[in-house]
Amino acid sequence: MLTGGQLAGLIVAVFWAILVCFIGFALLKLARLLQETTKMISDIGDQAGPLLDDMARAVEQAGEQLDRTDVITKQMAGVSQNFSAVTTVMTSVVGGPLVKAAAFSYGVRKALGRPEEPQRPQLPAQRTTNGRGGKGKK
Repeated sequence: MLTGGQLAGLIVAVFWAILVCFIGFALLKLARLLQETTKMISDIGDQAGPLLDDMARAVEQAGEQLDRTDVITKQMAGVSQNFSAVTTVMTSVVGGPLVKAAAFSYGVRKALGRPEEPQRPQLPAQRTTNGRGGKGKK
């Protein structure tokens, strides 16, 4: 039979064997995880080059489009300045004589028309109502 010390040594030996097996299993899983991670990083690295090239081309095209838009904006600013100048010229050329002609025709109409008596404002009590009380025609 086994003595107490031998039994304790046997239990400790079995415990250590189980612990070593568990640690070995964990290290095996960790090694597989590191292999998969390495493979995934390699794949990402292989795909990153073309993606960066595509992104650089897209940024370059966006810059070209912005340059074109800048040219169009400058041209539209020139068109709006020209339109403003044409409007100012038309207003001064046509507007001045038109205002003078309108004022002259108004003056002629007033001069040739019959003189009207100036109308004095009436108080509300002096105004005629449509047959509803108050003074005036019924």
